Amino acid sequence: MHLRSFFAASFALAIASAALAQETKPLLHDQVLPIVATPDFKTPLDASFSIAKGQWTLQDGVLSVLDLPEQKHIPVLHHKVGLASATIEVEFLIEGPGSFLVGCDSSKHVGRVVVGAAGLSIAEDSVTPSHTIAKLPMTVKAGEWHKLRVEWQGDQMAANLDGQELKAQHPFLATPKARSWLAAGKSVKVRNLKISGEAKP
Repeated sequence: MHLRSFFAASFALAIASAALAQETKPLLHDQVLPIVATPDFKTPLDASFSIAKGQWTLQDGVLSVLDLPEQKHIPVLHHKVGLASATIEVEFLIEGPGSFLVGCDSSKHVGRVVVGAAGLSIAEDSVTPSHTIAKLPMTVKAGEWHKLRVEWQGDQMAANLDGQELKAQHPFLATPKARSWLAAGKSVKVRNLKISGEAKP
């Protein structure tokens, strides 16, 4: 019985390791990028972050995001480090109707990944409003935590939401980046944010 238990445990460990490897597999990069920021959301954000719009409240490892209607703009949190190649990993929970976005800017918006109740999309911002260049229909339930990984490199942007992948390519996405950002519609919670990247292409 002990030998059988050992093999069962070994098999379970192998399955778990394979699942973890699949989950962390890069979408665009051929190597793991250096970590730039991993805020714990228990202590104040460092000077590389700035709140542009909305209310962002830290509590026990969770960042609660609330829209302020008088600002007439969805909540936005900037990370003021320009990354030519980047990986942003984050978990989010949408409370009720709304959306969650991860994007990058130069002097203006460059590209974004948008998550809503009906699925995942990637857009570029050479025009106004932004131009959706890829879509993945899927159900994104409110009130549940979801895992999102966003990457960009050169003229490409990609995302993995709960194991579902989406990639897009557009010349404007190659615009040099000055910062990245998180944004949310209405009310959202965020945890386990990790930003990795390199300033040079």
